[in-house]
Amino acid sequence: MGPLLIDVEGTSLTKDDRKLLQNPLVAGVILFSRNFEDQSQLSELIKEIRSVSTERLLISVDHEGGRVQRFKQGFTVIPPAQSFAVLNELEQAKALAFDAGWLLAIELIAFDIDLSYAPVLDLGHECLAIGTRSFHENADIALQVATSMIDGMHAAGMKTTGKHFPGHGHVIADSHKETPIDHRDKSLIEQDMQIFTNLITAKKLDAIMPAHVIYPAFDDKPASASQYWLKTILRQQLQFDGIIFSDDLSMEGAAVLGDHAQRAQAALAAGCDLLLACNNRQGTLAILEQLAVLAKQQSLVSNKAKQLLSNKQITYAELTKNHDWRLRHDNLTKLNEKWIKYASSNL
Repeated sequence: MGPLLIDVEGTSLTKDDRKLLQNPLVAGVILFSRNFEDQSQLSELIKEIRSVSTERLLISVDHEGGRVQRFKQGFTVIPPAQSFAVLNELEQAKALAFDAGWLLAIELIAFDIDLSYAPVLDLGHECLAIGTRSFHENADIALQVATSMIDGMHAAGMKTTGKHFPGHGHVIADSHKETPIDHRDKSLIEQDMQIFTNLITAKKLDAIMPAHVIYPAFDDKPASASQYWLKTILRQQLQFDGIIFSDDLSMEGAAVLGDHAQRAQAALAAGCDLLLACNNRQGTLAILEQLAVLAKQQSLVSNKAKQLLSNKQITYAELTKNHDWRLRHDNLTKLNEKWIKYASSNL
C-alpha cells in the first residue's frame, strides 16, 4: 500500500476509478457530496470500494459539521463548531461537542467509513477558509470544546485528525483559492499552535493535517511542505508520533510548490506520511507517475493508513434504535435549529 488517497467520480465506481483503486500506491479514498445520493446508494458505493482492492483501503470524508458535512439526508446534521460555545455555557458546550463527535463518528462507522478529518483547531472566525468551522477565538475555550469532540469521536471508535497545523485562523485568504501568507510575529503564531501542542501532549490526536499557509517568520514554504514545521517542530520538538496528512495537493494553496508531481514530492520530503489528491484527475495521475518513480528509488510501502481504519460493529438501522443515538441526535438537532436562528440574525 502506498501513500496516496484519491477521490472517485460519482455515485458508483467508473472503470477508471476501479483501475486507480487497484494501484498499489493508492492507500484509500476521500468521498465528497457528489458521491452521495442517499443511504442505500452510499452503502453500495462503500461495498464497491471494499471489493475492488485486495487491500482494505482507508475510506475517509470531510464530515466535521456545519458547511463541511458531505452527507446530510438521513444523517444527523452536525452544527458548525462555532455554535457550541457561542450558544451555550462552557460545560454545556463541551457536552454537546462530545455528542457531535460521537454522532458524526458512529454514523460514518455504521456505513463502514473509517475516518472524518476532524476537528478543526484553527482559532477565530475571520478566515474565509475557516469561519464558523472554528470552535472559538479564545484558545482555552477552543481547546476545551475541541477536546470534548475528540473524546466523543474516540468513544465511537474513530481516530482524530487535528487541522490545520500550526494554525490557519488568522489569515483572511482561502487556501483553496490561493496560498495565504501569515505575516505575524513568531510569538503570535506560536500562541495559535499551542492548542496543537496541548492536544499532542495529552495524546489526543491520532493524525495532523498541516496548513497550505506560509509563515515567513519561520520558513519560506507552506507548512504542508516544510521540513521545519513537520520534522523540526512536529516530530522533534513536539514529539508527535501520529500520522501527518497533506491537505489536498490540488488546492491552489499548494500551487506555489509547482505542478502536481512536484507538490507530492515536496510533501513527502517534508515529512507527510499520506497525501490527498482530489478533484483533478490529471493531477492525480501525474502524482501516481511521480510516486512510481520514487518507489523505484526508495520504499514507499506504508502501513500508516491501516492505523486509521475503524471497526464497523453496528448498522445504521440498529444505531437509530440506540438510546444514546436518539438522545444525542435530538440534542444536536435542537442546537442546529438554534444556530440557524442565531446565524440569520448575527452573521
